[in-house]
Amino acid sequence: MKKLFLCAIIAGALFTSACNQTGQNAQAAVADNGNTSATNAPVMKFEKETHDFGKIKEGEKVTYAFKFTNTGKSPLIIKDAVATCGCTKPEWPATPIQPGAEGAVKVTFDSAHKMGLQDKQITITANTNPAQSMVHLIGEVTAEKPAK
Repeated sequence: MKKLFLCAIIAGALFTSACNQTGQNAQAAVADNGNTSATNAPVMKFEKETHDFGKIKEGEKVTYAFKFTNTGKSPLIIKDAVATCGCTKPEWPATPIQPGAEGAVKVTFDSAHKMGLQDKQITITANTNPAQSMVHLIGEVTAEKPAK
């Protein structure tokens, strides 16, 4: 009876140890599933996070390129970029930005049917930590003066 009890305890200990090891391996696999650790993650460092386009007349379009450098240790991949409204269109590089390399997110604002002060936020989603970065395009849209 003592041998049976001892065997059961040893079997339980081995089973628990194996389960813990498998759990740790699964956690490591999830952490390394194409994602890099925070210390090795790419870093999107913008030259300027806000651009003031000044005053423009209603109906004009302005474009600005938010330049950035990947100051991290692995390639930076931009997955998406969205603006707060449909009047602002972001464009981003489709290819990975290597560590130390530069890139730009080009933003075009169409002021048609817009008046007054404008602050358009662009949210960029990438494989950085944190995953989202934000830039702002600000300025003022004035009424077009009627011809006399």
